[in-house]
Amino acid sequence: MFQFATAAAAPGGAGGLFQMIWPLALMFVIFYFLLIRPNQKKQKQRQSMLQALKKGDKVITIGGLHGTIVEITDDVVVLRVNDVTKLTFDRSAISNAIAKDTASEEAVVSKS
Repeated sequence: MFQFATAAAAPGGAGGLFQMIWPLALMFVIFYFLLIRPNQKKQKQRQSMLQALKKGDKVITIGGLHGTIVEITDDVVVLRVNDVTKLTFDRSAISNAIAKDTASEEAVVSKS
């Protein structure tokens, strides 16, 4: 009787394995499209923003400090915070950049 029960369960075991794996595969696909792919896009966009930084751009650091780029190298950025204060940051510490042309257009609009 025991042999009959194991023989009957064996053919269904292969189907049971597939039924256990496909939900895991489906979850991986969902995680990929909801979490991994958008994060990769965001990282590429941030990397291109950091590469496009140039002298005179207004930036915001990850700490919330606003400044203008005075000097820039491969990994270091010197920001002018006010007329006399210059601070040195890693390039990766830049959170957001506002182009020089955009900042001057905003100043003209706000004066009007």
